Amino acid sequence: MSLHAAVDLGASSGRVMTVRVDGGRAHLTEVHRFANRPVRVNGALHWDVLALYQGVLDGLRAAGPVDSVGVDSWAVDYGLLDGDGRLLGNPVHYRDDRTAGIMEAVSARLGDDLLYQVSGLQFLPFTTVYQLLAEPALDRAHTMLLIPDLLAYWLTGVVGAEATNASTTGLYDVRTRAWSHDLARDLGLPPGILPPLREPGTPIGTLRPELAADLALPGGVEVTAVASHDTASAVAAVPATTERFAYISSGTWSLVGLDLPAPVLTEDSRLANFTNEVGLDGAIRYLRNVMGLWILQECLRTWGETDLPALLTAAARERPFAALIDPDDPAFLPPGDMPARIAAYCERTGQRPPDGRAATVRCVLESLALAYRRTIRQAVRLSGRDVDVVHVVGGGARNALLCQMTADATVLPVVAGPVEAAALGNGLVQARAHGQVDDIRDLVRRSEPLQTYRPRGGETAWDHAEARLPTPP
Repeated sequence: MSLHAAVDLGASSGRVMTVRVDGGRAHLTEVHRFANRPVRVNGALHWDVLALYQGVLDGLRAAGPVDSVGVDSWAVDYGLLDGDGRLLGNPVHYRDDRTAGIMEAVSARLGDDLLYQVSGLQFLPFTTVYQLLAEPALDRAHTMLLIPDLLAYWLTGVVGAEATNASTTGLYDVRTRAWSHDLARDLGLPPGILPPLREPGTPIGTLRPELAADLALPGGVEVTAVASHDTASAVAAVPATTERFAYISSGTWSLVGLDLPAPVLTEDSRLANFTNEVGLDGAIRYLRNVMGLWILQECLRTWGETDLPALLTAAARERPFAALIDPDDPAFLPPGDMPARIAAYCERTGQRPPDGRAATVRCVLESLALAYRRTIRQAVRLSGRDVDVVHVVGGGARNALLCQMTADATVLPVVAGPVEAAALGNGLVQARAHGQVDDIRDLVRRSEPLQTYRPRGGETAWDHAEARLPTPP
């Protein structure tokens, strides 16, 4: 019976969890959680990656003897190494404003169609390629490593790039499943900084001997490449029974889409700003990024509010559709006073701002449910893949009000769970690589509590509400 350590780094916290497969079920245990606090230095917003690495080490020490380790995290952000393998400064946070105007300049020079035909990505200003074009240390860089690959390098000494996260950079050719060195050269980026690619489920290397000794772990502990984009790990753990499902990986961001066998690179897909990212076993995660629970999280932070259950209960009693926002409006991307931005958006669009905290929460959740409805219906139309059910995984699966609203808005049943989908998917990819799992989705269904929400009618009200919501750019 093997034990696998899943390192799962989120935008606000990291955790180390162990996954054990026993008796036909997967058992997930959290052994360590640590804060992820970005730091602003000289006006720039950075990740404190050394603190994150220390949190990982503390978690592995707490986990005790394990057979393998896997690391997943958010996408697009990276560290640069010099020729001696040393980090050239703390990685910059994707919410930093250094990329302002770069995406538009690249589009004007190369054209959106060329960029989309290569990467298949949604146009987002913080994508890795735009960050690299704003990177002052690029002329000193020897290697670029995305965050999970950087941590894996520190654990093993082995350089590489896992495919699911590489596919979010804008420099990965989604058709050939390889780096696009030609695109890098066209952009003036040095192709040599792009490390060798590796697939989920393949071994990276073993823990450095001195590290294993310091952590009191046995020698030869394998670090396995998992689906290192946290969304890819979360989608791997969706407990679907057929291919006709949509998913919402619901956390700080909401990743809303379908699992497809091949990318959709049509003009309509580009204009709808859908992304084609690589998933487990070569699947394509055809999705759009929706701003997600970040908006609610920033409201709570601004208010100093900690009793979210009471706030959700009060929000359920508020008048439906009193005010609506477009969650993808750029005003909601940076940190700050989110309730004031919501009020300003409503005034700008001719609506009365929400009156109080509960009304603001209802506004956010109804707006998210409408964005999910619109995105799922677009994905179905653009891909030709019908869906019968929506799976909500991640932290948003706990939010019963949002899940019910999503069922009502999409007129589809919503299956909520697992909550720790990214960590579970991470660990089960490791377990499968060790021959302990055949069907990850079936194992999740047998192991995790799931809640189903049925549509309650009232589709006409949601139709009217959607007509009031502006189309995102």
